[in-house]
Amino acid sequence: MTSADVTVVGGGIIGCLVATEVLARAPGSRVVLLERDAVGSGASRRSAGLHFPRGATGRVRNMSTFSQSFYERLRLHDPQLPIRPLTMHVLSSDASHLEQTYLAAARLTRTTGLPGDMVAAPAGALVWEGKGCQYADVGALTEALTRNLRPHIDVREGTEVIAIEPGDSAVTLRLSTGEAMASSKVVLAPGPWVSDPAWRSLLAPLDVRVKKVIALHIDRTPDGSDGAIVFEDDDAFLLPVHHRGHWLFSYTCRDWHVEPDRLTGGMSRANLDEALSCLNVYAPALAARATSGRVFCDAYSPTYEPLVRTLSGGHVVFAGAANGSGYRLAPAIADEAVGLLGITSPGQRNAA
Repeated sequence: MTSADVTVVGGGIIGCLVATEVLARAPGSRVVLLERDAVGSGASRRSAGLHFPRGATGRVRNMSTFSQSFYERLRLHDPQLPIRPLTMHVLSSDASHLEQTYLAAARLTRTTGLPGDMVAAPAGALVWEGKGCQYADVGALTEALTRNLRPHIDVREGTEVIAIEPGDSAVTLRLSTGEAMASSKVVLAPGPWVSDPAWRSLLAPLDVRVKKVIALHIDRTPDGSDGAIVFEDDDAFLLPVHHRGHWLFSYTCRDWHVEPDRLTGGMSRANLDEALSCLNVYAPALAARATSGRVFCDAYSPTYEPLVRTLSGGHVVFAGAANGSGYRLAPAIADEAVGLLGITSPGQRNAA
């Protein structure tokens, strides 16, 4: 039976950063990363990858601050990573709401309008310009970070966990390969696969739900200076996807209780009409160019804050239910999860 100090289940951006954080705090740890497909191939590959400095609650604002600093350091350390800073404009009819949700680092400043002629502010909406926005090709970023991990950990792709059996001192994981693995600690980072039979009973008390996430692809090539435009009143945004050569429009879909393995990427007519109805409020000229898109889902918590919880006496940690902000908050989620494993950084151990 293979043994490990920490096994991370899920090879998306959260699972990858959990493994990275474990190694940063305990370089000699035996870490295994298990992914049923290829790393970065699930929700991470379909993510818009937008980070902007905001949070609806104090905890999420703190997590956003932490994650923004993490990504800035990461990009400075390796400028070749697929992370691109952007300008940001925010439209809102409620100035007090922006003051409560956006970080000071956003440095929101009132401006008279939006650049270009693509979007017009509706009546009653005010416009702010802000800092601290970036986006990433999340699937490619996950692959790049995993490439750096491979010399130091055991990465197993195409390996499904079919059962998790917590014990008094370790957790046994039974794999699709027929192998059994004993691990002192396990971090579950399954993205929207929260109802997988292997851990369904473990996660049931968390009351996590799964919602469809839809974004339209707009057939218009972004200019190099184009940035994100956030429609705060509708929880929607326009994003220039420079590396793919088109714009993306994300809106809030209300389809709940979906299953990730049943979503093949096809967008329904109802979903398309709903998205276009929102887009037409801000940029009707783009609607005719929005004829395709991406469809997937994400896990949502009852409080709309990410869930990082110990399960089964502390041997298993769940890290996820990021409410559509998996990339944006992944560094902070990973930091909390590894903290619950009881692994402290060298600096923390010396301070103690």
